[in-house]
Amino acid sequence: MEETRENKMGTMSTNKLLITMSLPMIVSMLVQALYNIVDSIFVARVDPDQYALAAVSLAFPVQSLMIAVASGTGVGINAYLSKSLGMKKMDEVRKTAQNAVLLAFLSWLAAFLLGLFGVEIFYKFLTPTAEIRSYGKDYLSIIMMFSVGMFFQIIFERLLQSTGKTIYNMITQGTGAIINIILDPILIFGYFGFPKLGASGAAIATVIGQTIAALLGLIFNIRFNKEIHLSLKGFRPNGRIIKKIYAVGFPAIIMQSITSFMTLALNKICYLFPENIAKNGVNVLGVYFKVQSFVFMPVFGLNNGMTPIIAYNYGANHKKRIMSTMRLGFVMAVAYLLLGFVLFETIPDLMLKLFTSDEEMIRMGTIAFREIAPSFIFAGFSIIIIATLQALSHGVYSMIVSICRQLVVLVPVAFVLAKVFNTINVMWIAFPIAECVSLILCLLFFRSVYRKTIKPLAD
Repeated sequence: MEETRENKMGTMSTNKLLITMSLPMIVSMLVQALYNIVDSIFVARVDPDQYALAAVSLAFPVQSLMIAVASGTGVGINAYLSKSLGMKKMDEVRKTAQNAVLLAFLSWLAAFLLGLFGVEIFYKFLTPTAEIRSYGKDYLSIIMMFSVGMFFQIIFERLLQSTGKTIYNMITQGTGAIINIILDPILIFGYFGFPKLGASGAAIATVIGQTIAALLGLIFNIRFNKEIHLSLKGFRPNGRIIKKIYAVGFPAIIMQSITSFMTLALNKICYLFPENIAKNGVNVLGVYFKVQSFVFMPVFGLNNGMTPIIAYNYGANHKKRIMSTMRLGFVMAVAYLLLGFVLFETIPDLMLKLFTSDEEMIRMGTIAFREIAPSFIFAGFSIIIIATLQALSHGVYSMIVSICRQLVVLVPVAFVLAKVFNTINVMWIAFPIAECVSLILCLLFFRSVYRKTIKPLAD
């Protein structure tokens, strides 16, 4: 039967398979990263004092948290669905996809309620500056309350990714990002007869792009993802499957959401210093996360391409294919991040000038970028190991690594450096220190998983 035919993830050369599955994801992630940069460039020009940029920078942890919930759930869906596909359990594949749609809806509902009631409280906690609070409330309320497109986009893309159809993800993400980029200046500055909406315009452009991408993802799943048969006919929530999804997905959510709490903590550390220094520090941190996304997003695209390949071949007992996929992943990730290291060390001032003409912020940002850059090289190895651990249903190890890297090491070290040296410019050294610790933990955990899970597989 068509449903039980061997999927390409079990037959195609692993080198070719990883490249063909990851390349569309990498391209779409690069487009997403370009959008992130362009979005902030426009917002930075809303007001001369760059309060709007600070507001959007402070909103970044919340946006990251929503993406963490959607992406982490997607990791669980991806791992369980791909494993079921490898084991030829087609009814389980169908039910997993149905429950994935339910989880996307419930996640959006939670974000809507928090956006309705919690945004003002959030900004009061972070900053005493009224202008930043005003811009932030307008921007983040829209992002959260109308995030339905974001949640469904990510889940629909994960369903396509689980069966190896990543080319459609490139189309959905690319289309959403391009629409976003086009609408940004029109809605922010009021071109072509549209009202000048400022930071709110940036938020509206974002949610429109996400909603269109979600609709495309739904269409592609219905028309082309025949292995899943996405339909809500006769659907009932399945607690057993949801538990399986979150066995991997919940640690992934925690792991990714830790970035949000880390960023919040670093923003608070910036406010240990006088207000103007603190604002520049927040903006430098915000710009850094936007620019570094251009370095890390493609590696996460590689990560996303790897996960279903390893999960499928784990389900199909193909040890050699798991290891060869990992080896190529290491080479590709480290090579790309090495390029990012070179750029951050050599031209940080040129990157910063895209966002600001403030000499003090450029000087602070140049120091920060150069101090953070060495962490990229270590991160390449860690990202590939973490993807492998997740695909093999050992997501708890990934969660432990992220907690240690960002909360146990990075934030406390940044705080101590800022306090001891009484300058914001040394706190950035905490990034490479934390990344070294992360790599050591990853290697220790993978050694254990390899012995217990991979080595016994009968190839």
